[in-house]
Amino acid sequence: MGVVVPVFFAVFAAFSNALATVLQRRASLTVPQSSGFRFGLVLDLLRRPLWLGGILAVIAAGVGQAVALATGALSLVQPLFVLELPLALLIASLMARSRLPAAVWLAVGAVVAGLGVVLVAASPAGNRTHVPLDRWVLTLPACAGAVAVLAVAGLRRPPGRMRAGCLGAATAVCYALTAALMKSAVHVLRTGGVGALTAWETYAFAAAGICAVLLMEHAMQGGPLVASQPALTLGDAGVSIALGVLLYEEHLRTHWWLLPQLLGLALICAGVLALARSGGDEGEGAT
Repeated sequence: MGVVVPVFFAVFAAFSNALATVLQRRASLTVPQSSGFRFGLVLDLLRRPLWLGGILAVIAAGVGQAVALATGALSLVQPLFVLELPLALLIASLMARSRLPAAVWLAVGAVVAGLGVVLVAASPAGNRTHVPLDRWVLTLPACAGAVAVLAVAGLRRPPGRMRAGCLGAATAVCYALTAALMKSAVHVLRTGGVGALTAWETYAFAAAGICAVLLMEHAMQGGPLVASQPALTLGDAGVSIALGVLLYEEHLRTHWWLLPQLLGLALICAGVLALARSGGDEGEGAT
């Protein structure tokens, strides 16, 4: 099966997530901003057709991501979600019927080129499907603790860059953990059928996914895109690679291959920051 199938479905999932981000962000800006964590935010958003459309796109992305993770390595699939930001800006420009400046296209090219260089140089390998319970026992509390610290730090700040950045980083950890649990849950579903309904991974995956959605909505409201999106985009890819190596024993090329990987990473970071900055003032007054 190689890398074609997981890459195709990962890109499809990235596109669906980008569409969801555009729709959900537009919807989130139509509800009152909250100073703390508010579960009622979702109830307000349920009355917005745009947000419901975004949820449908999230579901489509989840299906694509599940297929990608079932057929490819976590450290191959999740970094492809870096494409979400350029895709989101392209979709937003089409919906607004506006043209993107040349600088944005240059940043898009940097992200795509950097991602290609990183993946070719790293050549993620391995598709282990079973993770021993003792590894989860260490990983779950560590991720939960990181999410809690980042979320509390963000919610204690007034709306602005710091709040959005912390909540974006917390969302990134949640998304990466959700993907790791999804990979395990999909394996249980393929091998055990309906037995997956009794597997703890299924419920843990669902819980992590719900937390990620809640945090993402608050990150979108918390401040400018220039602060939340880089933390979310780059954090998800970085934590996912770490979980792929630690949990699923995936392998990345090292030695001199680290040089082109660092070059590709620099291109991605520069491109993501430029793209986030280009969309940072869209409909926002946060600093």
